[in-house]
Amino acid sequence: MASNTPLNALRTFEAVASRLSFAKGAEALNVSPAAVSSQIRALEQRLGMALFHRHGRHISLTEAGRKLLPGVQRGLAELRQAVEVVSQDRSEGVLNISMMPSFLQKWLMPRLSGFYDTEKEIDLRINVDNATVNFDQSDMHAAVRLGPGKWAGLKSVKLMDDWILPVCSKRLLKKIGPIKSDEELKQHELLFAPSDVWDPWFHKLGEAMRDTRWTILNDSLSILMAAEQGEAIALTRWTLVARDIEARRLIRPIDTVVKTDWSHYFVAPPRYFDLPKVVAFREWLLAHCREFSPPA
Repeated sequence: MASNTPLNALRTFEAVASRLSFAKGAEALNVSPAAVSSQIRALEQRLGMALFHRHGRHISLTEAGRKLLPGVQRGLAELRQAVEVVSQDRSEGVLNISMMPSFLQKWLMPRLSGFYDTEKEIDLRINVDNATVNFDQSDMHAAVRLGPGKWAGLKSVKLMDDWILPVCSKRLLKKIGPIKSDEELKQHELLFAPSDVWDPWFHKLGEAMRDTRWTILNDSLSILMAAEQGEAIALTRWTLVARDIEARRLIRPIDTVVKTDWSHYFVAPPRYFDLPKVVAFREWLLAHCREFSPPA
């Protein structure tokens, strides 16, 4: 009897079991709690076993429910992926890309109009997020990330390297005086967001420099704004400040630069990697990354 279990009943079970709540499961499925309870009762009758322990308003999974849930989740994920691949327009339409807000605002945004001009049939939609993308649970086609280059189950292409350097406003440097060496730089408080990306800098210039961090801010964009306003010297990445330096909004108080261990990568699941619209954006992005000059 279980071989012809209705898909809708399994969807209902997954929604309830993953939230351990009939009410939240009903809300996720946009149906009534009564309809959810009915589906679960029917599924339990079909299987001939209880899937939930009921404790008043609280529920927990039985041993059978715990065994069933992972398989149902895998099956539903594969179904979603199959439907997505079949329904994708392979050369045009919506293209969902995830990337870090700092990369979007400081590097990509000034170049983005060129893509819209050349790829008029692609509706590019960018979601800003620093978190790892779960491609099985989202509608993202690809992501741009700074990292070591390997993500389990995903394909990646290196876009470009990056470099660490200090920046500040011209007004601040005039106030504190010229900085003539790395040792003199160590005498000043630094603005930088907590991240392993800075490790090469501190390995080269000394771990004690980590202690100079001004801890009020922990966002890359806010830190650069504070540096531009003359609050302190910021430790940043070249991709984020190259245009600001060219426009003299920020200056380099010292010429020292250190290459990051991480690089920028274009990342996508294999099922999307070769879609023509994904390829079009990736190749456009690669072309602009090749044109981007490293720091002097």
